[in-house]
Amino acid sequence: MKICVLFIGKVQDAGFNACALRGADHIANWSDVVVEIVGDVPFEADAMRTALTGAASRNDAVIFIGGQGNAVVPDVARAHPKVTFAVVQGDVSGPNLASYEVLQEQSAFLAGCLAAQLTQTGIVGHLSGHRVTPGLKGRAAYVAGVRYVDPEIRVLTGFCGTQDDNEVAKSWALAEIEKGADLIFTMLNGAREGVIDACRHTGTRQIGNVLDWVETNPDDFVASAIAQIDLAVRQAATDLITQHLPSNVEAIGLAEGAVALSLGEQVSTRITEDITKFGELITAQKIEILTRYQGLEFEL
Repeated sequence: MKICVLFIGKVQDAGFNACALRGADHIANWSDVVVEIVGDVPFEADAMRTALTGAASRNDAVIFIGGQGNAVVPDVARAHPKVTFAVVQGDVSGPNLASYEVLQEQSAFLAGCLAAQLTQTGIVGHLSGHRVTPGLKGRAAYVAGVRYVDPEIRVLTGFCGTQDDNEVAKSWALAEIEKGADLIFTMLNGAREGVIDACRHTGTRQIGNVLDWVETNPDDFVASAIAQIDLAVRQAATDLITQHLPSNVEAIGLAEGAVALSLGEQVSTRITEDITKFGELITAQKIEILTRYQGLEFEL
């Protein structure tokens, strides 16, 4: 079987796409499976449709990485009924289309709980790039986590319009820091390096996402909201191969070990215990995580 895994933006982005690529590399080792990687697709509707259509003409199945696929994959799937499609971090479905989601809002909520306990200014930041469903849900969950611990803390939250432009992300991070944020939660890809530079320059703490930034950059990150996107890629491939597509979004999270909040050594034992408790409450469905944010937006 020939499967195309399609990425928006850089594949090796030190973030979301890089994690998904681990899943693509894993399925490439399966017998009787040939994997094509298509990357550097612009976040533009026509470009995404063109790349999808080309991938469908060459493959038996296509896995679209990212919530950007919600807007374009359904039409292409209808036009290619003999090809099966999957959107990772999507929420669309059809006879030959399924969606898979790693519940990164759960680890984002925990990141908010941590930020609320670490801030000394009473102001924390959030910065993401594209306004796609997973990013919007993660932002809402982060804010909800902050307010769960302390509703008086102010959250500066913004979408800078790019996942990979370091200079743009750095300027946004510096602007949030100038307004008092002493900790920033970044939901970015390659552009995270720009925020790292801003935080290093100002001594501001940072919480990463998707990958374990505490493990790779312990001096720069106090925590990281891990989301194992590769597990969703592997599940999607399994279902595409067997032709058993779920009719509803297939979601995995804390309960399945797909998300977690990695904590740095500087986080106290008391706070660590609190985060563990909050995670257990989420798994037991005793905390309802809001996934819609209706508050103020931070703008340059």
